[in-house]
Amino acid sequence: ELDRLREEQLAKKETPRYNELWRPEEGKKLPPIPKGIDPVVRIKAPKEGKIKFIDGIKGEMSFEADFVDDFIIARSDGTPTYNFVVAIDDALMGVSDVIRGDDHLSNTPKQIVIYNALGFKIPKFYHVPMILNEQGKKLSKRDGAMDVMEYKKMGYLPEALLNFLVRLGWSYGDKEIFTLEEMIELFNPNDINSSASAYNLTKLNWLNNYYIKESKNERLIELLKDFDLDLNSFDKKDFILNLYKERANTLAELADSIKNLLNEPSSYDKKGVKKFVKENTIEILKDYINLLQENKPNSIDEIEKITKPFIEKYNLKFPQMFQPIRISLTGGTQAPSVYDLIYALGVEETINRIKKAIERNFDKE
Repeated sequence: ELDRLREEQLAKKETPRYNELWRPEEGKKLPPIPKGIDPVVRIKAPKEGKIKFIDGIKGEMSFEADFVDDFIIARSDGTPTYNFVVAIDDALMGVSDVIRGDDHLSNTPKQIVIYNALGFKIPKFYHVPMILNEQGKKLSKRDGAMDVMEYKKMGYLPEALLNFLVRLGWSYGDKEIFTLEEMIELFNPNDINSSASAYNLTKLNWLNNYYIKESKNERLIELLKDFDLDLNSFDKKDFILNLYKERANTLAELADSIKNLLNEPSSYDKKGVKKFVKENTIEILKDYINLLQENKPNSIDEIEKITKPFIEKYNLKFPQMFQPIRISLTGGTQAPSVYDLIYALGVEETINRIKKAIERNFDKE
């Protein structure tokens, strides 16, 4: 019956609503109760006047009473509906301020009917504009609307995500970085923007990079275990972390970069090899291996001290020398300073990897 009623109302371009068939009124005779029917329970909503409230973001809101029909508060199986229980839960918990998305705005008049019917104090409502994607459309999972634990799996720190969320639709001057204590002290729902905010992955990555750089290495070492990387056994773990955390947007990126250093390359970047590995490159690298074996430099300064005269001796430009070494050590051309790489790996491992690259002729076809 209700489905048929809804179809008829939609066909007439009317707002679908209950036709008050079973609403008790003075002098009204109700139809006989049919057998074998489990009824729903509806609330007898007011039919006249206005339902008003002050929204902390949108200002004074007013709805005609007949905007709210006799909506269902308990289903035919006895389970209560959202608008019924949420009002009761909030009231019994003493909730004074309800902050939620403005897609719930149409629910508020219904909940006020519940508050009034049960004699509860009506809380202050703040209906926050929705978060949109960068194209100004409703946020989807693909845009970032996913379970918060997914962000953990992707390598985002909780303080970065919290800082990012609190700045969506709220601001405090030009301040971008907030500690948890500052958020608690400075946040005021009255300062929430009335216009929709946009999800910005670049901003989230920038914040996460900041918090990674600010994190103590002991904490990062523990967090990186979730990304199959345990640095506890490495003597130079602090140096390695400091080397890579400056440029990592996520813990996943940080883990991948460090693994790329610690694991011997299984292949070499073809474009890099084609551009930087020339006819005389192999001979130069063999001479450089001899230089490392003779001097066994044990610091970045010592590595630099013996390498610069070597480059001058062969009249090379820095990329001609450093890119083949970088490719030998990491497989690619994008990596930290060669001096840092050699120090992090140690002279012996550096020599082994350069020899391996020479033996394989950098996988040239």
